[in-house]
Amino acid sequence: MVDTVTGARIRVVVEASDAPALVRADVNQFETALVNVAVNARDAMDGDGTLTMRVLSGQAMPSIRGHAGSRGPFVAVSLTDTGSGIPPDVLQRIFEPFFTTKEVGRGTGLGLSQVFGFAKQSGGDVDVSSQTGVGSTFTLYLPEVTSEPTEAPVVDPDADLSPAGLGQRILLVEDNLEVGRFCAQILEDLGYAPEWVVNAEEALERLGDDGAGFRAVFSDVVMPGMGGIALAKTLRTRIPRLPILLASGYSHVLTHGESHGFELLHKPYSAAQIGRALRRLIVASTPSTS
Repeated sequence: MVDTVTGARIRVVVEASDAPALVRADVNQFETALVNVAVNARDAMDGDGTLTMRVLSGQAMPSIRGHAGSRGPFVAVSLTDTGSGIPPDVLQRIFEPFFTTKEVGRGTGLGLSQVFGFAKQSGGDVDVSSQTGVGSTFTLYLPEVTSEPTEAPVVDPDADLSPAGLGQRILLVEDNLEVGRFCAQILEDLGYAPEWVVNAEEALERLGDDGAGFRAVFSDVVMPGMGGIALAKTLRTRIPRLPILLASGYSHVLTHGESHGFELLHKPYSAAQIGRALRRLIVASTPSTS
């Protein structure tokens, strides 16, 4: 997975013991966190260098950004790059939502905030060390667990719904190129057949008056020109049975209830969240045969 993200000119090295290193966490969010760190490492190395992943079990968690550490045990998963490094003034802000040093169109500022949120909600944290001109190391600390289950498994309320994917065509509407590529890959991994357009106007043209065979639309909310909510309202009138899933990283859209009755995901989202939401919407829009 990391090889695919980083490209052919980056050498990926994995250092881990043969002993199991077990954590309890959402696997999709864990993979998303690793991908987000790997993408930052790739960009810091300008696509050429070495990325080293280390996995250590039985670790104590140090004090991180003024928060008390813990003896654990924790599993420490680190990614070390040979890139340009992070200046000290930037290092203090890298986990802030929407903070990015990349040029317009190449970064949302949400990737590392997702890593931070995942680590915290999993009962751990993420640390970073960096030296300008040498490289950076990001380390995820996740609480270690034994192989014995300590509680009953959580039942997925959507488990009885039809399987995700099945080759169904999904129209993805996303103006940010990095987010669009990432989301299209998620949809493919879930078994869907995504087609990606970069604005609402192109989406309306592609869908026509009958949906053009698409099973659902997954659209960003804040885009140049027509926004996602205006697109959804137009489609609600034009093609009432076409499911529409919206996504936004802007808190005002979420706090003021401006989704107008459409299902809305909060960026950064996980593959599991997309899968569950699309599955719900598609099943709800399917006419009953009974």
